[in-house]
Amino acid sequence: RSTGKIYTLFHSTSQPITTTTMPRSPAEFVLLLIAAAIWSFFLVAGAGQLQPSCIGRERDALLAFKQGVSDDPKDYLGSWRQERQDCCQWAGITCDNVTGHVVELDLGQGNYLAGQISPSLLSLEHLEYLNLWGTGLCGPGGRVPEFLGSLKNLKYLDLSGMSFSGMVPPQFGNLSKLEYLDLSRIHFNNTQMVLTDISWLTRLPLLVQLDMSLINLSSIADWPLVVNKIPSLKLLRLVECSLSSANQSLTHLNLTNLHNLDLSFNHFGHPIASGWFWNLTSIKDLSLAGNYLYGPFPDALANMTSLQWLDLQDMGNKATMTVDLKNLCDLEELWLDGSLSSGNITEFLDKLPQCPSNKLQYLYLSSNNMAGILSNRMGHLTNLFWFDISYNNITGAIPLGIGNLSCLQSLVLSNNFLTGAIPLGIGNLSSLEAVYLSNNFLTGAIPLGIGNLSSLEVLYLSNNLLTGAIPLELGNCTYVYLSNNNFSGPIQLGIEHCTTLEELDLSDNNITGVIPPWLGNCTSLRHLSLSNNLLVGHVPSKITLLGNLTELALGNNNLDGVITEEHLVALKNLEHLDLSHNSFSGPMPLEFGAYKLVELTLSSNYFSGHIPISVCMLRNLLVLDLSDNLLVGELPRCSREPNLVFLLLSHNHLSGKLPSSLKNYKSLAFMDLSANNFHGKLPSWIGDLVYLRFLQLSQNFFCGDIPVTITNLKRLRQLSLAGNNISGVIPWSLSNLTAMTQKHTKRPGVDMFVWYTGYVGKFGEVWPIVMKRQELKYGKGIFNVVGMDLSLNYLTGEIPDGITSLNGLLNLNFSWNQLSEKIPGKIGAMKSLESLDLSRNSLSGEIPTSLADLTYLSSLDLSYNNLTGRIPVGRQLDTLYLENQSIYMGNIGLCGPPLERNCSGNNAPEHDNQQKIEKVSEPVLFFYFGLGSGLVAGLWVVFCTLLFKKVWRVAYFRLFDKSYDKAYVFVVVTWGRINREPIET
Repeated sequence: RSTGKIYTLFHSTSQPITTTTMPRSPAEFVLLLIAAAIWSFFLVAGAGQLQPSCIGRERDALLAFKQGVSDDPKDYLGSWRQERQDCCQWAGITCDNVTGHVVELDLGQGNYLAGQISPSLLSLEHLEYLNLWGTGLCGPGGRVPEFLGSLKNLKYLDLSGMSFSGMVPPQFGNLSKLEYLDLSRIHFNNTQMVLTDISWLTRLPLLVQLDMSLINLSSIADWPLVVNKIPSLKLLRLVECSLSSANQSLTHLNLTNLHNLDLSFNHFGHPIASGWFWNLTSIKDLSLAGNYLYGPFPDALANMTSLQWLDLQDMGNKATMTVDLKNLCDLEELWLDGSLSSGNITEFLDKLPQCPSNKLQYLYLSSNNMAGILSNRMGHLTNLFWFDISYNNITGAIPLGIGNLSCLQSLVLSNNFLTGAIPLGIGNLSSLEAVYLSNNFLTGAIPLGIGNLSSLEVLYLSNNLLTGAIPLELGNCTYVYLSNNNFSGPIQLGIEHCTTLEELDLSDNNITGVIPPWLGNCTSLRHLSLSNNLLVGHVPSKITLLGNLTELALGNNNLDGVITEEHLVALKNLEHLDLSHNSFSGPMPLEFGAYKLVELTLSSNYFSGHIPISVCMLRNLLVLDLSDNLLVGELPRCSREPNLVFLLLSHNHLSGKLPSSLKNYKSLAFMDLSANNFHGKLPSWIGDLVYLRFLQLSQNFFCGDIPVTITNLKRLRQLSLAGNNISGVIPWSLSNLTAMTQKHTKRPGVDMFVWYTGYVGKFGEVWPIVMKRQELKYGKGIFNVVGMDLSLNYLTGEIPDGITSLNGLLNLNFSWNQLSEKIPGKIGAMKSLESLDLSRNSLSGEIPTSLADLTYLSSLDLSYNNLTGRIPVGRQLDTLYLENQSIYMGNIGLCGPPLERNCSGNNAPEHDNQQKIEKVSEPVLFFYFGLGSGLVAGLWVVFCTLLFKKVWRVAYFRLFDKSYDKAYVFVVVTWGRINREPIET
């Protein structure tokens, strides 16, 4: 019977349970309790099945909204379909659990929707949350839809990162329940939205968070008055809004709940103490970065005891900090990079919080012109995680007390003037992850304890005076930079377990021995630099195991042997390979497995044979430097258009004509083929390489004329065709090389050094340039050298006058040619000239007086020409002559100081003397002419008489003999008398 009663309870649902009969036995009572529990469970389950689903009109409104979406690349709205009745299950939709109304619409999160925001959203009357950030949706005409201001229940609205034209409509002020509003980064065609009115914000009494960053508010001077009328605000972000100032006077501050205020990067440019916000003691996070505020910080800062995060970085190094911050016990982060004009690091650290529970974790003080020494008193910063005082003027030793900062994770002391040894206590900082001590004057050895720090990943000690051996345990790190020190000895075997090592730079030291084969075990290595050391031997074949390697720099050592395909074939990720200045020999590898190579530098070795055609396959190659080797043959003819910017093949034995395939090198900026055996005429297509800045073809066997098309190279800064067989005249249009003028430096353009370091890496090239009668070698300074060298050829004709317009030239050398006519009279306009060599030509006429205007000239040679007239007077020219007295040699027509050869006519200029001879002194010339003629005639009469009259001739010679004898006797007698005279004492 009990079973029947239970069945009736479950299946007679149409009949209410009205029985009040008590169970007759305990067993029936237990059964009744079980039945009641089961019945309650099904009631709850039934209630769940009866939960309200999506409201029909709201479902239709959402489908209408979808119709306005024109692009949905991720198919985010794929679940929005008519056949799926319950819209509460659609993506981005959240409904109220009781009423079924749509309360949240979340379409942001990078879904890239595009199209129009439909007014059908107005049917979602209960919508509280609307997120459209980063979508391409907009209202009619691309504007912010005004109807969004009619969503009366909206509490959360995010339109950040969207593209709208026009302005935010004032109807948004009707959203009286709004608590969160994000309008940041709204733009149109990559231009910030401009707002001229934000007064509608005062009608949002419940607003807690407001973000309008990257919206142009420059015309709203009273913006602090507006936000001050929203006392509910807890977060206000107005980053990079072009705000004019923050020094407005507010009689009463209503923002007593404000916790987070970010006004970064508005370039206020007024005294920092005049800000209206310093009395907001409720603020926890305050950021004024990049606002160029100046002067002392206000004393009110000391009372902002709620501060946890204070960002005052990048303010232009014009502020001063004299405020005592000892009571800011909640301060966790302090950013002052690049803001302070000066300061003493010892005094500053003493003013930091000194509370029993010091919470300061991050301290950034880099680039602040701070001086002084680090004292042991900084030991009170016991919770410090990150300590950065780089790029200051701090002196003295690293204090021993730094070993007490047990929580320290990053220690950044680089770019100061620190001296002494690295303290042993650093080895006790078990939490240390990164150490930056580069660019100081630290001495001694690396403390052994550093290698035992299990958490240490980054160690930068470059550019110091450290000595000794490299500790064994550094292989456990990830990044090790020890370059430019005085480390010696071999690379230690302790690094053989270096499976986590990714970057190792030991360059510019005195490391000896061989490259250890076990480096092949460092399979995570991406950067390996061992250049500028004393390494010997071969490159181990196990280097091929470093498949992740992107940079291998072994230049400037004593390495030798052959580089084969075995070394390179597996280095698929290699981008930079530098084997320069060693003694490698044999042919270049026939194949390069590293097709990602950006830089291939094999210069100053003994590589021989031909350049392999496989270099044409290196499509990413920007720098190819094979100079100063023993390579022979012609250049490979690459069928594909390369991306080369630097082609450096000088000082080899390469031959043949310039292949026409070179004209495909459209990106070429630097080409050096000097000191080879190339021949033939210079091709006219050389003018098509319009990006050329440096063209050096000297010391080859090129012949023929200089092609006029070379003047198409508007970017050309260095031209050398010296030491060839080039003939003909100098093109008159060389004045078109506008990059050799001073105007060029004023125009914006690509900074080649910046380009090189950004796309290639550290600039290590060495460029020989013949200048000032010697070969000078340049590093990165080559980008500033402007010169033209056409010497040692067979050029004829005159020097074009137009060349004087190239007033940016530093070096001009036309020596050892067959140039004639005069030196251009306006040569003094080439104000930048430091070296001028026109020697060994057939130049004539006077030296232009304007030559004395070249005040930067430090080397001059005009020797062995046909120059005439007086030498111009000038202090610089006089100095040059004192340094080198051969500069005018071989010009027999030159006269006047500093030469000893006087000019005629009281040192008058030659052309004036000529006029006086022709116009003033004709009678004088006639007198001297007659006198000379008479003298010659008289001598001939005497000579002929002696020749044909024997008696006269005998008498003449007798007279001569008697006179000779008398003179001889006189001399002998006089000499004897002198010797007989006593010597007076």
